[in-house]
Amino acid sequence: MTREDRIVEAFVELASAMVEQFDPVEFLQGLAERCVELLDCAEVGVLLADTAGALRVMASSSERTEALEILQTQSEEGPCFESFHRAQQVFSEDLAADQGRWPTFAPAAVEKGFRSVYAVPMRVRMQALGAMNFFRAEPGRIAEGDLPLGQGLADIAAVALVQERAGKESRGAVEQLQHALTSRVVIEQAKGMVAEQAGIDVDAAFVRLRLHAREHNRRLSEVAHDVVDGRLDARALAESRAGTSNR
Repeated sequence: MTREDRIVEAFVELASAMVEQFDPVEFLQGLAERCVELLDCAEVGVLLADTAGALRVMASSSERTEALEILQTQSEEGPCFESFHRAQQVFSEDLAADQGRWPTFAPAAVEKGFRSVYAVPMRVRMQALGAMNFFRAEPGRIAEGDLPLGQGLADIAAVALVQERAGKESRGAVEQLQHALTSRVVIEQAKGMVAEQAGIDVDAAFVRLRLHAREHNRRLSEVAHDVVDGRLDARALAESRAGTSNR
């Protein structure tokens, strides 16, 4: 399989993950591993911001990378930290020479065998949700073409995460709508039962249901469920409010 084929395969995998049952952690872990396969880097780490804006490690291609990413979140310094807060790409072509720039992160990265690093923001409409680190074992620039590819993968991941969050909100709205629709069906059933057993029309039956709900400080849907399930006698409910159908 050519590199171009593997790139296409990676994007297909990302797209599939966005439409299937979405597990953000598994998704980002797969993204990190794919980036190691495709890009001119030895390891990859992924950090996302929590609701308070603090970066948290979400995925890494190895334990040594994860340790460095945790160090960034604790010391609040390093390429991912800068990339996220600036919403820009951040480079170090020689970590050994950048120990003054990142006094905690750079020596630790060198000690773990890394010589250069590239961080890209995970953006949606230029707003950063997090950042990805591409660690390299040699000093120097990343291979031409790999940086835009890495940025593209990071941005697609950000879009997937936003869609997942929006999907949760959408599912919540759908569930609320479905609950309302289901409640309405039960109310219609209760109206019919009260009307039939009390010998009144359905509008009068609806008034009786609503009055009962108000007098007992209950939801109309709850009263309707009680009628349908037999916990509240429909005839007794109607007869107890005789002469009030016009209220």
